[in-house]
Amino acid sequence: MGEHTHPGTPAADGAPPASPQRERSVAPEREIRPGSAWVGWIWFAGAMMILLGFFNIIEGIVALFSPRFYIVSPSGLLLFNLTGWGLVHLIIGILAVAAGAALFTGALWARITAVVLAGINAIAQLTFLSAHPVWATIVIALDVVVIWAVIAHGREVERAAW
Repeated sequence: MGEHTHPGTPAADGAPPASPQRERSVAPEREIRPGSAWVGWIWFAGAMMILLGFFNIIEGIVALFSPRFYIVSPSGLLLFNLTGWGLVHLIIGILAVAAGAALFTGALWARITAVVLAGINAIAQLTFLSAHPVWATIVIALDVVVIWAVIAHGREVERAAW
């Protein structure tokens, strides 16, 4: 028999076996629904939205108060000057932090808002590409990952036990 014990026989350490009624009374009373491991992607997307939002806020503040930090080509930026894009990044950043925090709730409106803001941020970074090419490319890639995570695994949040 080895290490296994039968019901009614003492355990190897000498303790009496637990009765089935005692085991039931220890079990939690609320029902635990198994969550999918894919919910982690939504948590990742929420954290990335908050992080990207803070990065956009910093990028916007730098563009507003230290415009010489960015190197702009002679043709300039598309549509706005550097001050205009600083304001755009600042606003998108603030909204992205709020959307990222709301994404942790798993609400449908938060997921839609996160996808829309990540798309707008990717477009804004695309137009800001001439001022800061490496950083804009990294942010666009992270925006695409956030969009994918929320669209592909958004329904998993509804099934998970929050």
